[in-house]
Amino acid sequence: MWVFDATPLIYLAKVDQLAIVENLDASCVIPERVYIELVETGLDQGYPDARRIERSVDANRFDIVTVEPTSLLSRLQTNDTLSDADVAVLACAAAHDSVAVMDETYGRDVAAAEGITTRGTAYFVLKLASEGPISVDDARTVIDAMIDEGWYCAPDVYAKIVQKLESLAE
Repeated sequence: MWVFDATPLIYLAKVDQLAIVENLDASCVIPERVYIELVETGLDQGYPDARRIERSVDANRFDIVTVEPTSLLSRLQTNDTLSDADVAVLACAAAHDSVAVMDETYGRDVAAAEGITTRGTAYFVLKLASEGPISVDDARTVIDAMIDEGWYCAPDVYAKIVQKLESLAE
């Protein structure tokens, strides 16, 4: 199972590429707290990407899940640096022995300390390109479009992404 945080959903929605998750090898879920933040609050504030995320949920690309109380959830909630959405993603991924899809460094560092597997947005775009559901050119287009929309990618990380895509094209 892939448990999505806000940032990957926002940027895939901004570039109208949420449908690529249909090619992933496991179910895709959004914790209820993330959905409320992105869709309910986003619609109230007029964000077009909120409507795209809502339509993807309606199309059964994502399931909305409630995060059950656990000791990890309680512990993470005391961390003032993590957002409520980050806490929900990490607790959900841990509870289901799943992968948290998140891009924020701090959240990923906390996940590593807790033994929770994380992958970033770029990882699963590259995964889909390497497995064939999307072409290398399409993967590059998605990554570049997300950057154009404001998705942060350090220059050295971008260079590694491009290098990986080029190696897949060979």
